[in-house]
Amino acid sequence: MTAMPITLADWQREYRHGADPSVLVGAALARLSSDDPAWIHRCDRRVVEDQLARLQVLPRTLPLWGVPFAVKDNIDVAGVPTTAACPAFAYVPERHATVVQRLLDAGAVMVGKTNLDQFATGLVGTRSPYGEVPNSFDPAYVSGGSSSGSASVVARGLVPFALGTDTAGSGRVPAGFNNLVGLKPTPGLVPMGGVLPACRTLDVVSVFALTVADAARVTALMGGPLPDEACFHPVRLQRPWFGRTGAALRVGVPLRSECDAALGYERAWQDAVERLATLGAEVVAVDMNAWFDVAELLYDGPWVAERHAVVQALIESRPEALDPTVREVIARAQGHDATAAFRARYRLEEARARIAPAWQDFDVLMVPTATTCPTRAAVAESPVARNSELGRYTNFVNLLDLSALALPAGITARGLPFGITFIAPGGCDAALVQLALRWEAASALPLGARLRDAAAEDRALRAGPAAGATVPIAVVGAHLSGMPLHGQIVERGCRLLAATRTAPHYRLHALAGTSPPKPGLARVPEGGSAIAVEVYEMPLEQVGSFLTLIPPPLGLGSVELAEDCGPWGRWVKGFICEPHALAGAPDVSRFGGWRAYVESTAR
Repeated sequence: MTAMPITLADWQREYRHGADPSVLVGAALARLSSDDPAWIHRCDRRVVEDQLARLQVLPRTLPLWGVPFAVKDNIDVAGVPTTAACPAFAYVPERHATVVQRLLDAGAVMVGKTNLDQFATGLVGTRSPYGEVPNSFDPAYVSGGSSSGSASVVARGLVPFALGTDTAGSGRVPAGFNNLVGLKPTPGLVPMGGVLPACRTLDVVSVFALTVADAARVTALMGGPLPDEACFHPVRLQRPWFGRTGAALRVGVPLRSECDAALGYERAWQDAVERLATLGAEVVAVDMNAWFDVAELLYDGPWVAERHAVVQALIESRPEALDPTVREVIARAQGHDATAAFRARYRLEEARARIAPAWQDFDVLMVPTATTCPTRAAVAESPVARNSELGRYTNFVNLLDLSALALPAGITARGLPFGITFIAPGGCDAALVQLALRWEAASALPLGARLRDAAAEDRALRAGPAAGATVPIAVVGAHLSGMPLHGQIVERGCRLLAATRTAPHYRLHALAGTSPPKPGLARVPEGGSAIAVEVYEMPLEQVGSFLTLIPPPLGLGSVELAEDCGPWGRWVKGFICEPHALAGAPDVSRFGGWRAYVESTAR
């Protein structure tokens, strides 16, 4: 081993080549400094050795076998104090948080708990008695919070991934400030048992990683709510991709970014918008005022009372135990009553209704993760104002039940990272991952705090958030691209898998009396031909409405292709015809496909 592994692919490669986890993880532990403010608790060697001993009875094929990770210190780990960056509040849980248990069951090794803005209240990473966590590129600047420590240890290559939490942007802002991927799932996608709440109705566990593939795999392993766990969000069918076949991806961007030009963020933002062209995207300008109205509700509205509910006993008995800024923020709860809470909820739903039509104009929203990155000195001078600036594009996301994925976008002339975030409706986590992989491949940025360039292996997606079921459907006639009924494919959000041919066992006939003209495909025992088809992947929930549009004598059956169609093999669903309709219908198989036949009739 010439260098410490930094991605999941690196760690897995080392183990495939025979590395001993006690040696490899031991070397990782040796790099965890006792004076590093990113850590609140570093697991001692005995705790880690107990985990390593457990590895010996676990299959080496487990997806995270022997891979170290860190946990934000508002997420429970059995036998390790949970402090939420407040020593007076600390308790020792008896059980792991559900997400931690799932990662341990996948073979991961927990090596420490990380620093945070106290009680996850802040986006700066400076509100902790355990110290301020500096930016991994320039210590004069903030790391972002509240998941400051988790972002820092991943950016510096100390662990390949770490868990954060995200209520107002805590899993995205630190990612943007440290050149990381920050995957914030749809609220309700991952279980929250054993996570100390900030705002219990809004919180979600997030993942920091160096690559999209790593963040996606960890999220997949954590995902799935528990049947007996209280959940404040509906379980959504996961959308597998964005856009519609034959149409450009539509990406909404703010009408005005408000990015800090002096810091180089405005130039970096413009570069990011221009990079969308490499994805074949159409840029759609979006008026964000309604979104910003929602963002203001999070701290200026009664949701701050959820934070008060967590620390009420402590703030009433020992207010001095809280960070002064955190205490000031949480104390605002006393200015809200039940009437105010309902009024705010009405405002939220009214704003949601104003925002909903916008999703018809674009497929996904791209925003700056943060518009500026303040220095630690500037935050010390004006802690509330500087913090508030960072939530402009993050505070509204969980209030609206949205999914989001923060990504590196560039390094400014000042040498600071700049990040963007893709935002989509709830249930689009799998689609965000697919889009993020394309963005990552087009970006060519170093991993983390300039650890190294990304390798192709780092981008290989091995698992991700579960997507809704899809069905491959072979079309042979009027539904082909450019044909009269292709719009039925487009409006169902399908995507083209392949333009190919059937196995050479079919005959194609021009059916009489159909409008628009349609062919009939029939399998024959001998004398068949290979017929041109297009295979589209259709979301399962769209198949029923598609079936109702198919007139007799046509229907959907099984069609054999000349080559495998991805994981579905050679047999896919496709258009077939009732035998009685073929009697007397001209055989046009010699043209090789319906398009060629139609073109011949137009000459």
